Amino acid sequence: MIGEDGEQLGVLSIKEALQKAEELGVDLVEVSPNAEPPVCRLIDYGKFLYQKEKKAKEAKKKQKVVEIKEFKLRPWIDNHDFAYRIEQMKEFLTKGDKVKITVRFRGRELSHIDLGFQLTEKVVNELAGSCVVEKPAKMEGKNITLVLGPAKQKK
Repeated sequence: MIGEDGEQLGVLSIKEALQKAEELGVDLVEVSPNAEPPVCRLIDYGKFLYQKEKKAKEAKKKQKVVEIKEFKLRPWIDNHDFAYRIEQMKEFLTKGDKVKITVRFRGRELSHIDLGFQLTEKVVNELAGSCVVEKPAKMEGKNITLVLGPAKQKK
């Protein structure tokens, strides 16, 4: 049996352990039932659950949720529009979000798929220092998709 402060109280019978727990006004909790003899601990179970929940909330606060921001481009995008989108992508990547780029083709534009791949290469070159290619450019139906992740920061 283990006390409230973590000190060893030795091997006790169930009656003695329950009596000791009642004297101290705490609960008797079986920590490892498969051990020989089973290990029990004297703790305030309500306080124990509260502490456990508090630790779980703290761990959840520290987690970073990574969002995927999607940018839909066309093969014949204007330079100013392209530059504006690049600035937005850099902003999202520095915040730690992923960026998905979709180059959409319509009708006869499908005969110029090479322009779409050139556009994706241009995007990767523009964002070279601030991103890592997680999923390379690939033709999927009438779209070319590419996923970029934030570059690892040196500490």
